[in-house]
Amino acid sequence: MQNKQAITILAALAQESRLAVYRLLIEHAPEGLAASAIAEKLGLPNATLSFHLKELSHAGLVSSRQSGRFIYYAPVIEVMNDLIGYLTDHCCSQSGGTCSTAAKCAPGKRRAVAARRRPNSA
Repeated sequence: MQNKQAITILAALAQESRLAVYRLLIEHAPEGLAASAIAEKLGLPNATLSFHLKELSHAGLVSSRQSGRFIYYAPVIEVMNDLIGYLTDHCCSQSGGTCSTAAKCAPGKRRAVAARRRPNSA
């Protein structure tokens, strides 16, 4: 990933409605949701939603497919994974890659570490 692509993705997500749309689509991955369902769940007017979906699509974060009269939008999870990899690519590189927090740099491991730190809800 290049700097310009990372900036485009981050800029697309740096808006409250677009971030909400992306997070909603992640919940419904990989199938995605019809545009009408997104609008209903988030309370966005169709024209506003269309603008935000265009921005997310331009950044490569969502894909669309038509099924009958409906257009379905789904997250392109690989793009987000690439962004996370790009942002954490050099984690601990200045400490020789042996810093005590190296395990926290990997996205998959970060979630497991956070889960272990949470107190039991039972």
